[in-house]
Amino acid sequence: MALIESNYFQIGEKAPDFTLFDTVSGKNLSLGNIKGEKGTAIFFICNHCPFVVHINHELVNLAIEYQAKGIQFIAISSNSVESHPQDGPDQMKLVAEKLNYTFPYLYDETQEVAKAYDATCTPDIYLFDKDLFAVYHGQLCDSRPSNEIPVTGKDFRMALDGLLAENEPLRLQKPSIGCSIKWK
Repeated sequence: MALIESNYFQIGEKAPDFTLFDTVSGKNLSLGNIKGEKGTAIFFICNHCPFVVHINHELVNLAIEYQAKGIQFIAISSNSVESHPQDGPDQMKLVAEKLNYTFPYLYDETQEVAKAYDATCTPDIYLFDKDLFAVYHGQLCDSRPSNEIPVTGKDFRMALDGLLAENEPLRLQKPSIGCSIKWK
């Protein structure tokens, strides 16, 4: 599998708006209606990527912890189901239920949202403040499926804590690394 790094996303840039189908609730949800009171974490993931599978449990743990503090978590899958049917909406719902996602798992069928965010890999992680201005775009932590480093969410946790403390965005933001988004 080829490793891809996330593209640069300007800190301070406004989050592109979207309305997408939530595979968990069966409803269309818009960013403006579900954003968090204190911030919003958006991560592009999918069902099959070993990098996402490797960190999924920590994403769930972080969501539980930080949703209680006013940060909304939103997962989006933009992979083509033509080449990767296991990433389709029915399978997304099953994964969300199995892993007890406490956040929406949205399906970006047209891939327009991934393009608007210039997302390139899974996972591709973004954090926005209460007004939806970017404060972080980077990795969860240094753990990878191929190394022995535990999954802690350290980098993303520092960004979340900094946002809640109203600190300046982290100076060092390491890009996320994972599988490429499967484009149509």
